[in-house]
Amino acid sequence: MERAIVHMDLDTFFVSCERLKNSELEKKPIIIGGGDRGVVASCSYETRFFGVRSAMPIKMALKLCPEARVIKGDMEMYSKMSYLVTEVIQEKVPVLEKASIDEFYLDLSGMDKFFGCYQWTNEIVNAVTKNTGLPISFALSTNKTVAKIGTGESKPTGRFEIREQNIKPFLNPLSIKKIPMVGNVTFQLLSRLGVRTIETLSETPVEVLHQLIGKNGTELWKKANGIDDTPIVPYSERKSISTENTFSQDTIDVQNLRSILSGMVEQLAFQLRQEKWLTSTVSVKIRYSNFDTETKQCRVPYTSADHMLLKYVHELFKKVYTRRMRIRLIGVKFTGLVHGCHQMNLFEDTEELISLYQTMDKIKNRFGSTSVGRASGLLK
Repeated sequence: MERAIVHMDLDTFFVSCERLKNSELEKKPIIIGGGDRGVVASCSYETRFFGVRSAMPIKMALKLCPEARVIKGDMEMYSKMSYLVTEVIQEKVPVLEKASIDEFYLDLSGMDKFFGCYQWTNEIVNAVTKNTGLPISFALSTNKTVAKIGTGESKPTGRFEIREQNIKPFLNPLSIKKIPMVGNVTFQLLSRLGVRTIETLSETPVEVLHQLIGKNGTELWKKANGIDDTPIVPYSERKSISTENTFSQDTIDVQNLRSILSGMVEQLAFQLRQEKWLTSTVSVKIRYSNFDTETKQCRVPYTSADHMLLKYVHELFKKVYTRRMRIRLIGVKFTGLVHGCHQMNLFEDTEELISLYQTMDKIKNRFGSTSVGRASGLLK
């Protein structure tokens, strides 16, 4: 049976949310971000016309498009709208993967005999826009890679179907940059060898790619040839990530407890980033010496950034630790997970802070997750 995989992507999601709040922003050049030293989290198509792109320093973006209006992101609103969109889609499909806050994969394999996959997808998109007011694009094909590339080519508000016999003609003329796993380093490496289009990449011997890039070379060759067997993974498959510490001796040392919490958050946040998750709910648990257990939780804007999560965890600890009694266990849990990258929601971050996160993660990858961290998180 031929697979029917849909990729859906909310068009300039953050910008579209802001336009729901303020209709005067329609058709105006908009940058979502924060501060002169921050980076662009999202931007409108009117701004992209001038060469502005996500992750670009805001100073550079304003030089390219001085008329652009910079708006500090409202992640709380974006999170709520994302949940609403998810609910609308989930009601209508058998299998849904939430790839990020604004991106979804649907598996409609076998549904053609009932309704027609393309027509069904149109109905879903219409329902999303009707219920939320948000514009959304989609592409329908036989696998994730082709569907995702198709959505990118069809935006904004695109509705695109790429049947199996049309996959190669569709992919061949496109730049290798269009393949999701091709970053700047890989692009520069392949470009120096004259490999710039997907067609050229698909014709490159897989052995050559394996020598150049390693094990990813084979995957890259498959994607260039329109081959991708990656399954749709229901986004709720992993529901939480957590850690606990049971003390050998009960303690009432609040300063040390805060330090332990900080260390826990750093390690969990690093794990989130490694596995490409964002969390939307934070919980703190304590168990007193008499075995009474208390838990507090709160909803947070999607994130995997230590400094944001630390703030919520320490606030929850204040609320949950209400008795002057010794503690025998303390724990932190992150739930409400979706796939995504932490840079997308750091509206107040500077280039330096983002670079710091990337550098720390590289050190942790090489020398271990406890090799570097905040002084406040050093366990005593």
